[in-house]
Amino acid sequence: MTSLLFIAAILLGTASAVTSCTPSDRAALLAFKAALNEPYIGIFKSWTGSDCCRNWYGVSCDGDNARVTYINLRGESEDPIFRKANRTGYMTGTISPDICQLTWLSTIIIADWKGISGFIPDCISYLPHLRMLDLVGNKLTGQLPRHIGRLQRLKVLNVAENEISGWLPSSISNLSSLMHLDLRNNQISGALPRDIGKLRMMSRALLSRNQITGPIPNSISKIYRLSDLDLSFNQISGAIPRSLGKMRVLATLNLDNNKLSGKIPSTLINSGVSILTLSKNSLQGNIPDAFGQRSYFTELDLSYNQLKGPIPKSITSASYIGYLDLSHNHLCGQIPVGSPFDHLDASSFLNNDCLCGKPLKSC
Repeated sequence: MTSLLFIAAILLGTASAVTSCTPSDRAALLAFKAALNEPYIGIFKSWTGSDCCRNWYGVSCDGDNARVTYINLRGESEDPIFRKANRTGYMTGTISPDICQLTWLSTIIIADWKGISGFIPDCISYLPHLRMLDLVGNKLTGQLPRHIGRLQRLKVLNVAENEISGWLPSSISNLSSLMHLDLRNNQISGALPRDIGKLRMMSRALLSRNQITGPIPNSISKIYRLSDLDLSFNQISGAIPRSLGKMRVLATLNLDNNKLSGKIPSTLINSGVSILTLSKNSLQGNIPDAFGQRSYFTELDLSYNQLKGPIPKSITSASYIGYLDLSHNHLCGQIPVGSPFDHLDASSFLNNDCLCGKPLKSC
């Protein structure tokens, strides 16, 4: 009996050793913590003791090898620690390269702290298991890591609402598993990579409010899973590729506030796109007379362009148009009668050359 208890004690000790945090991972976490200052919530108060796999706030480990796989630190959270403090988080400091010593990381979330600055460590590109990198809502500067395309398992890349600048690295097109790309509200410049169409798994590409220039690459239409494309508030020029209107699952296309020119492709008018915003560009020519049963728009905004001619009669054939704005163009002629015009007010048609009919003055 004594011998059985002795064996059981050994087995328990072995199991305990396997589930305990490795000293190298613990040291890396403490070095990462040392570069940050979080004065209000106290999220790092739990980062004590030898086992970083147990009760260290925001840290999770692999059950088999006890390596740190998950860092989840959000400055806006419903966690009880935030409710107790009765405020959102604020953190300053930098993201230490020591985080890259955690070579089993699959998820890095360091989001919405408002004050974390400095560069994204280049070494993050060499974390072989990384699937999510979420650094939204900080004050990070510099460029995206040059070799970020090495992250072949990365599914989510979110660095929105920072101060990231410079060109997109060419290697970004090698993120073959990427599904969600969010780079909104930064200072990214230069052109979109011509081979961005290699991101075949991507469903959302949100790049609004940057300083991106150049044309929309034709290859983007090869991203057959893309449902949401937002390139608004940039300096993108050239024509809108006709191929965008042939994308099977594209539902939201925001291209407003750019420098686009040429004609509106007819393919976009009778497609699966339900939110189409093209306002505040330099688009010319007539509105395509191509509306049909596939034309279902919750929002169609063509305002502030250089469109001319009449409103096409086929627009009454659209299945649905919830919001329509054709103001500030050079349109002329009678506004068609019937849906969707029976629920629109005059603001949808203001500042054109010679439109008439309800809801404007009679012809």
